[in-house]
Amino acid sequence: MSADDDETRKSNRVQVLREERLLSKAELARRAGVSVLTIDRVERGQQCRLDTKRKIILALGLKVTDRDQVFEE
Repeated sequence: MSADDDETRKSNRVQVLREERLLSKAELARRAGVSVLTIDRVERGQQCRLDTKRKIILALGLKVTDRDQVFEE
């Protein structure tokens, strides 16, 4: 991994929140309407679209206004 990869990674709490809710990656992906690969990438800190963040936040049972609890901006 290069230094550029580090700069594009964003810290988030998706995995922690998913595990607190006893959800598998597959179940969160199903609820959010995204692929398991997308969930895996997001949990590893890779960038994703704003719409994907919104879907994940809602699938975790949170409100869009709670985004700061999930994603650092």
